[in-house]
Amino acid sequence: MPFTSIALVGFAPRSPMAQALSRALSRRVLVEADPRRAQVQLHALVDARERSVVATTAAAQVREQQLRVRLRWRVLAADGRELSAPAELALARDMSYSEAAALAKAYEAESLYLDMQNDLVDQVMRRLSRLAP
Repeated sequence: MPFTSIALVGFAPRSPMAQALSRALSRRVLVEADPRRAQVQLHALVDARERSVVATTAAAQVREQQLRVRLRWRVLAADGRELSAPAELALARDMSYSEAAALAKAYEAESLYLDMQNDLVDQVMRRLSRLAP
């Protein structure tokens, strides 16, 4: 990484995305709790998990859902200079649904969210590694 410390700013408390980013970043740089002490600040503009119904049966039962994860962010230097213009990453997965297997489908949805989140974290890490100092 072209910096030695970073702060994650603007994430919701206990955000799964912030936790995953913090874990990934802490392997390479110091993750500061106080943004004023960090060399770089990653500002979350949007950190969202979304779910929508894609298909229903004639009896109005849900047959298919779409799960989405979106992260929009920008990176600022300690002096306030913008190192990275706002960027957005979004991933979506379709998932069949059955009321008879609601618990299993909840676990499947969480697994899909985790997979998408890990993919976004990898992409953010690659983009951060290419920042100009």
